[in-house]
Order: sequence, then structure tokens, then C-alpha cells
Amino acid sequence: MLTPKRIKWRKQRKCVPKGKATRGNTVEFGDYGLQSLSLGRLTSRQIESSRIAINRSVKRGGKLWIRIFPDVPITKKPAEVRMGKGKGSVEYYVAPVKPGTVLFEMNGVTFEEAQAAFRLAAYKLPVKTKLIKKEGLP
Repeated sequence: MLTPKRIKWRKQRKCVPKGKATRGNTVEFGDYGLQSLSLGRLTSRQIESSRIAINRSVKRGGKLWIRIFPDVPITKKPAEVRMGKGKGSVEYYVAPVKPGTVLFEMNGVTFEEAQAAFRLAAYKLPVKTKLIKKEGLP
């Protein structure tokens, strides 16, 4: 799963994404992309399960780019612990996602194969998504 190798601060505030994506909102590397339509936070497990679903769908053909990375730590206190005594330990990492962010990109596959693969990946994600093409493609 995806986790940062090193971070400046071990515990951060929870990220609350607001507004629309102004960066990372166009297809840059591949021909087809999966774009988010809603706000959310994607965990490293959700990203990994989507990646596996895409690769299994296209039978490891073509090339896949993951355009997001979970770098925000989310802390959690154990069950049945009283209030106070500081912040909990880091449980997992998330990637904040705004509407318009391109999550995955693919190249070397047909439109129908990309559509089927991204549909399977979208089932694994907690945000609404849509398939987009690179500018100038038929």
C-alpha cells in the first residue's frame, strides 16, 4: 500500500478539501482518465484496490498512472479510552480529493477497455467519478 517514506510532522490536522481542483484536473500522461466529481478522502487501501481492479480488467495491458498519493496521516484513539491524554496514533494515510481531480490515467488500451476498467475502479472509491479523454482524441 502507499505510504510516505518520510514526513515532516508525524501527526497533522485532518484535511478538509474545499472548492474545485485547479491543478491535476486534466489528462497529462495517458489517453483516458478517471476524474472525481465530488469531495472526499481516499485511503491508501481504496487506491490500491482500484489499481488492482484496473490491472485485472485490462489483463496487465497498457500503462497505468496513479495521479494521487495518500500523504495526510489520520489518527485514531483506541476503543474505550477516556478523553484527554493527547492525540491518538496514526492509523492510515489519505489523499484529499477535490471535484475535477484526475485519479488514474491509462494508455495503450481501447476506449471500451478503459471504460470497463474505470467502471470497476469506481465501485471501489467513495467519490463519484467519470471517464474523460485527452484533448484531441476521437
